[in-house]
Amino acid sequence: MFELFRSAALIASTLAMGLTAGLFAAFAYAVMPGLGRGGDRTFVEAMRQINVAILNGWFALAFGGALVLTLLAAALHLRGDGRGVLPWIVAALLLYGLVLAVTFAVSVPLNDRLAAAGTGDLAAAREQFEAAWVRWNVVRAAASTAAFGCLAWALVVHGASAAPGVGA
Repeated sequence: MFELFRSAALIASTLAMGLTAGLFAAFAYAVMPGLGRGGDRTFVEAMRQINVAILNGWFALAFGGALVLTLLAAALHLRGDGRGVLPWIVAALLLYGLVLAVTFAVSVPLNDRLAAAGTGDLAAAREQFEAAWVRWNVVRAAASTAAFGCLAWALVVHGASAAPGVGA
């Protein structure tokens, strides 16, 4: 039963991390380039609305779940035969720590500044937001994708260690 719980935590953490990586990647290769082609009013209004709309339960489940479930997976792999998987889970946690640091130190403050900019000089509001937000979102996309890759590899290692006759 413990092995089932450990496997489920690792699968769930990988799924949550994959959803989070996919979100940041989609912003990097589709959403921001698309918005970048629009005018200042369209860009600023769309980003303001996205920043409000994204604060929902589904986002919280993926974004928060990636951290909580990966921590749970790490805790469940601390002992015994789970230790071979642990370095990959820890690497994912470190990479996701970078995602969280960028989110709370850069992205959220930029979002807040854009929201507070008012309706006056939208070109200036966009200028102070767009390039920095896009650049740091690419960092989040790369780090969360690498974290997802680490967890996917952890699943491979976990499966190999659980397979009968492997390594015998």
